Amino acid sequence: MVPAPMPTPIFSYRKFWAECFGPAPELPMSRAEMDALGWDSCDIIIVTGDAYVDHPSFGMAVIGRLLEAQGFRVGIIAQPNWTSAEPFTALGKPNLFFGIAAGNMDSMINRYTADRKRRNDDAYTPGNTGDKRPDRAVIVYSQRVREAYRDVPLVIGSIEASLRRIAHYDYWSDKIRRSILLDSRADLLLYGNAERAIVDVAHRLAQGESINTIRDLRGTAFVRKRVPDGWRVIDSTSIDVVGPVAAPINPYQETVSASCATTATAAAEEIQPVTLLDQVDEEQQAVIRIPGYEQVKQDSALYAHASRILHKETNPYNARPLVQAHGDREVWLNSPPIPLETEELDWVFELPYTRLPHTAYGDASIPAYEMIRHSVNIMRGCFGGCTFCSITEHEGRIIQNRSEDSIIREVEKIRDTSPAFTGVISDLGGPTANMWRLACKSKEVEAKCRKLSCVFPGICKNLNTDQTPLISLYRRARELDGVKKVLIASGLRYDLAVETPEYVEELVTHHVGGYLKIAPEHTEDGPLDKMMKPGIGSYDRFKAMFEKYSKAAGKKQYLIPYFIAAHPGTSDRDMMNLALWLKRNKYRADQVQTFYPSPMASATAMYYSGKNPLKRVTHNSDTMPTVKGLSQRRLHKAFLRYHDPENWPILRTALKKLGRADLIGNGKLHLVPPRQPGKRHQRVSPDGTPFATQHNGLPRTPKRRPGKSRA
Repeated sequence: MVPAPMPTPIFSYRKFWAECFGPAPELPMSRAEMDALGWDSCDIIIVTGDAYVDHPSFGMAVIGRLLEAQGFRVGIIAQPNWTSAEPFTALGKPNLFFGIAAGNMDSMINRYTADRKRRNDDAYTPGNTGDKRPDRAVIVYSQRVREAYRDVPLVIGSIEASLRRIAHYDYWSDKIRRSILLDSRADLLLYGNAERAIVDVAHRLAQGESINTIRDLRGTAFVRKRVPDGWRVIDSTSIDVVGPVAAPINPYQETVSASCATTATAAAEEIQPVTLLDQVDEEQQAVIRIPGYEQVKQDSALYAHASRILHKETNPYNARPLVQAHGDREVWLNSPPIPLETEELDWVFELPYTRLPHTAYGDASIPAYEMIRHSVNIMRGCFGGCTFCSITEHEGRIIQNRSEDSIIREVEKIRDTSPAFTGVISDLGGPTANMWRLACKSKEVEAKCRKLSCVFPGICKNLNTDQTPLISLYRRARELDGVKKVLIASGLRYDLAVETPEYVEELVTHHVGGYLKIAPEHTEDGPLDKMMKPGIGSYDRFKAMFEKYSKAAGKKQYLIPYFIAAHPGTSDRDMMNLALWLKRNKYRADQVQTFYPSPMASATAMYYSGKNPLKRVTHNSDTMPTVKGLSQRRLHKAFLRYHDPENWPILRTALKKLGRADLIGNGKLHLVPPRQPGKRHQRVSPDGTPFATQHNGLPRTPKRRPGKSRA
């Protein structure tokens, strides 16, 4: 396999001539703003489904400021009226290209619930209104741009395009859709964190290169007529060779921390060898052919197989290009982008963002901005590999870290410039709160590894789990003048946290705002194995530490565990056992999450095919239970809300079918009572607690929006 060349640092390109205009106070959204800046045209125009907020947590701001720093004039068309092409001409014709993005969220997940019901709200829109973006926004925006300017290069990106780069199952139409490249008629798709690719594309187009010749960039996908000469084509079914499946790990078993090694020799012995899927001639270019659109559309087992191969080819240091036929055309995916180095990531996050919504919105509230305006992103990526989550497919498994100094500078900027700052930093985190600076101990092993997770079925012995650098960061942040409190609100990977007890103590003592959200997701091994989540024993260990350190600090704090209903691999009995666990632990979930099949996630392949892509997939592979019918999905959700009288009738019926009628009664060991309360009586839970009150003093579960990643 040809090793990946070292990429050009994104801040070292020679700047485009328009740098003489300098950075804009905010990127223009109108001709009048362009005139005020002295611009006769834009070099690049970004169309986005979100309101324009000039904050590094918003994708259009990051890409816009990044391109501006390269010397280009960048305009923003935010949430245009998509019923005609006219709003897409507001800034004129760009000199180089249009960039199309749905926004920070997939437009379909943003607009619909897990039951496919239309939402009335949109946190990324001024006023929280739900009618400012279309379904399948990338496709619709692209079509309107093509109507307005047929000859302008069209580049698509964002998580919506990223997760639809190959043929994919579409939950909302319940069918396989082809690659979004074909429906959008885009020239190039950028997937994942696209800073490297977008900078290279912009400079090459500025130098006169045609968009149709840019075919060598990592993190890009495009359509071509055939595989070029000189490439070795590997059939994906010839390399999907998997060894014996490891026996499930006892969730209560004590694991040995990497820090236990006392000598260099002991540490070296912990490095475990990793074998490639196959051995390819290192001097020859190779591309893997996965089953084509027509094949996966007709054969669900082939769909699961294609999903498995794609996930095996996500390590940028060993992943090979993929090709998938769509009729007489080939959708080609280049290898994933090389992660940004710390110096590069610092540079991206310290560009001249105003950290405010565009002034055109006036005083209108944008809920997503209100939630994150005083938060700081410290890292990217996640090596957890949870099958229902799309972070790995989008951001990758390798953690990209900001430096401690850069993070502190951003906290100081918030303190010094935000008019609404009250001394509280709402989060220091990212996709996961406690993966900052965690990585494989061996670069050689990391470059060869194809594991889908570094922490399942147990924590890899090659993984550095020392979280003491986070302790230093937290202390330094909260000791800043003017900072009263630093909260940690990102999802916490608790199986990692317990590897460094000092970290848990620091977190619980100083950085919990009354309650801490964590996500065990389930209690039963069957669903947890399909989710690639740790056993409930890890939760119990963390809970014990949490309570111990809360008591020592003299604080009354609560853990808020999240759970998923109707995940592939979950039976009715599994949900019943989870409900019993909730009852025993006196926990009442108010807001619960039903599994949402997002495009390209491994769990979505399970949902569609009934096969398990975590193992080798054949037509004779065992099938798993999948919860598809609305009635069964509602039943699984009802088990999580066993305390709600509205759910008691269907739970009684289900318990009888499961042979557990003994759980119907009025005692403390019963799950539901035998009859409904009278209309004039106050609604009560089976143990007699009034439904309208908090149970045992525990706060109700905060609402969680679908699509938001969590550890």
